Amino acid sequence: MKEYDALVLGGGPAGLTAALYLARSEVSLALVEKLSPGGQTLMTHMIENYPGFPEGVEGWRLADLFARHLDKYDLARYGDEVSAVETGEGLHKVKVGQEWLAAKTLIVCSGAQYRRLGLPGEKELLGRGVSYCALCDGNFFKGQDIAVIGGGNSALEESLYLAKLVNKIHLIHRRDVFRGQKCIQNKCEINPKIVFHRSSVVKRIAGDKAVEGVLVENLTTKEETRLDVSGVFIFAGTEPQGDFLPKELEKDSAGFLVTDLEMRTNIKGVFAAGDIRSKACRQVATAVGDGATAATAAHAYLETLHA
Repeated sequence: MKEYDALVLGGGPAGLTAALYLARSEVSLALVEKLSPGGQTLMTHMIENYPGFPEGVEGWRLADLFARHLDKYDLARYGDEVSAVETGEGLHKVKVGQEWLAAKTLIVCSGAQYRRLGLPGEKELLGRGVSYCALCDGNFFKGQDIAVIGGGNSALEESLYLAKLVNKIHLIHRRDVFRGQKCIQNKCEINPKIVFHRSSVVKRIAGDKAVEGVLVENLTTKEETRLDVSGVFIFAGTEPQGDFLPKELEKDSAGFLVTDLEMRTNIKGVFAAGDIRSKACRQVATAVGDGATAATAAHAYLETLHA
């Protein structure tokens, strides 16, 4: 079994930042990421609120810059899935693929995934018109009419991106007020391709072999309307990617890891950073801050072990 001072689980902005800080501290380090580095940043077309990029930066480009920053440092990399974590006194074990690794400290940066709504037709038509990633699938709907479900920043930002490709967007939100930033709302409201459906919910996604429409109910009037669309993009928040984590790690009611301000969990030597944490704001900027804080706290913990 290979043993390290620190293991970072996840290669999104939080994990890459944590790994960068630890690598610069010259501890023995391994980074585990089953996919390409960047996390959900890779699925965001344009990021307009990350400091240092006043004109905005494409998600894939920012992810690439994060990853390249690590290239000159000495660390082990594992490109497989974590299936189990066993915490222990002074040494924690992680199963990566078929191999077990051990480390004195862990930083969990496994992130979150898009939440499913459980609508009739959603699962059946996934990949056949139903999508959770505008950047991944937007090009399939050039010149067509689509629906976007959601009311936060993601729904609004991705609607603006999709409006460059499609003919019309039906933006459907269950409340009468959107949660996203006002400046983004304003851009959507003046975009002639975006039609707002406030206080409305999708009851069903229609289609046999592919999406053909959505049945929408207005919660105020109770009127039901069918919208003929060939694509449905769902942006309804996130849920944690932490099924592999042990039960003794404290989680909130939604399954996100609870930490203190130094990113410590309730288990000594185990830290968490980024979207897997229980917190109100999940942005690239906060993930980077979490990663730096977690790495600093983890290094301080390692110093106590060597004292």
